[in-house]
Amino acid sequence: MHMNSVLHVNIESLDEAFVKDLKRQYGPAEVEISIRKSPKDWLTEAQFWGVIAQLDWTKADAPTAVAAPAISALAAMSVGNIHQFQDILSEKLWLLDTRAHAQVFMDQHPKGRLSADDFLYVRCAVVAKGADFFNKIFQSPTSIPQDLTFEPLLTLASRAYEMKTRHPFVHVPAYDFETYGNEKGWA
Repeated sequence: MHMNSVLHVNIESLDEAFVKDLKRQYGPAEVEISIRKSPKDWLTEAQFWGVIAQLDWTKADAPTAVAAPAISALAAMSVGNIHQFQDILSEKLWLLDTRAHAQVFMDQHPKGRLSADDFLYVRCAVVAKGADFFNKIFQSPTSIPQDLTFEPLLTLASRAYEMKTRHPFVHVPAYDFETYGNEKGWA
């Protein structure tokens, strides 16, 4: 028989004593944490694209340098916003993970194959180029660039989080953005 308990706790009340008391009461139980924030504290689409706009393309020969200002901008936000940034990013990458977007690459391969990693890095570049470019490619899959990649976008949130907290980023994104993760897009 399983027993579930729901605790509503203000985050300010979470301290070492509280956690020790939970361990004493519940032992090796599994804990699920759900955080409810006021909508005024949520990261907006505009803020997401504002972070993306911080990418410094004048340093295109050094991808880490391109990402540095965006990482700093994101690290200046709340920890919750960093997590939300990763969720919005996962959604954007997932939306581009379709057969229609990949077809350009599959048509070039003699056996119609696709490099899952390369396709992911191209989708990263599409998002990294900003909202207008993303929307254009989203609406017109055959115009997806074949010569752009930007893998560092995948670690932007984790690097910002680590910069802010000095701890590793543990996050399960809202969307499976790996190639073929958007099952409807590949149907």
